[in-house]
Amino acid sequence: MTTVGTGLDPGSPAQDSALHADAARPSRREQILQAAARLFAERGSRAVGVDDVGAAVGVTGPAIYRHFASKDAMLAEMLLRISARLADGGRERVAAAGSDPADQLRALIGFQVEFALDNPALIVVHDRDLTSLPDAEAAQVRRLQRRYVEVWVAVLARVHPDAEAAACRARAHAVFGLINSTPHSAGRLDRPAMAELLAAMAWAAATT
Repeated sequence: MTTVGTGLDPGSPAQDSALHADAARPSRREQILQAAARLFAERGSRAVGVDDVGAAVGVTGPAIYRHFASKDAMLAEMLLRISARLADGGRERVAAAGSDPADQLRALIGFQVEFALDNPALIVVHDRDLTSLPDAEAAQVRRLQRRYVEVWVAVLARVHPDAEAAACRARAHAVFGLINSTPHSAGRLDRPAMAELLAAMAWAAATT
């Protein structure tokens, strides 16, 4: 049964690979973050207890405290991890794409599509629970996000040399919104078809 409002299937295999340094061999800490992300996406972070997270990974609630001081610490780490991964990964993809702005844009779109399809729970948690973070952690997340946005803005400014920075920034956020719709739209097509559709739509939105 699909979870109402998220499009996430509670019985589907573990996803959200952005939480793992090695997706094939996640550490116990990363397993806890994975389970927390899934539960937070399904119910909202405020409706999930530490015992719920422990049960999802087969440990007692108190054992969670060996890894995280609190549920808020889990939320902060997962959002900081994904924000850092996007910021660093975006710069790496652009550098690897060479000097052609169109190739750089295709690389960024492909990167964001991969991230969105691989991390649906994290997208839901970010959209819904970022405001639940303490101010200091929320500020860190937003700084990392701005770094990622500015990678896109720089590339879009080269694709649209006559456009103002504000227009490029607005275009970037519009493309994010399109691609990050995957918690609601993914599953209706197989992954390759969905990735192709998202990339084509994002390219049109970014270049029109």
